[in-house]
Amino acid sequence: VQLQASGGGLVQAGGSLRLSCVASGDSFTNSKYTISWFRQTPGKERDFVAGANWSGGSTWYADSVRGRFTVSRDNAKNTVYLHMNRLKPEETAVYYCAADRTEERIASNTGWYPYWGQGTLVTVSS
Repeated sequence: VQLQASGGGLVQAGGSLRLSCVASGDSFTNSKYTISWFRQTPGKERDFVAGANWSGGSTWYADSVRGRFTVSRDNAKNTVYLHMNRLKPEETAVYYCAADRTEERIASNTGWYPYWGQGTLVTVSS
């Protein structure tokens, strides 16, 4: 499974961005995967942000982003999106997408995810 994250960039506080994660590989197309987003700043752990189960019908969010971020997926395009609104400077980080081979579980612990994208940098200016 290969994951390619994109969409990061520079945005002012209060602004919006949409991140994309495109999945590929025979293993991905032949199985079912939850895909989640995490973020990490230098010297800190990688934190769960949001995730969507295989169908996209079930989602989960970190408390800090609930109500501002929306995760969605288009399985026809093998793509998961993270729509981020009302961004805050403290949310400046590298955002990663990750895949867990499960239909339903949306885990917040990085250990459940064997597949990771390369990360995309989001910078929120004050």
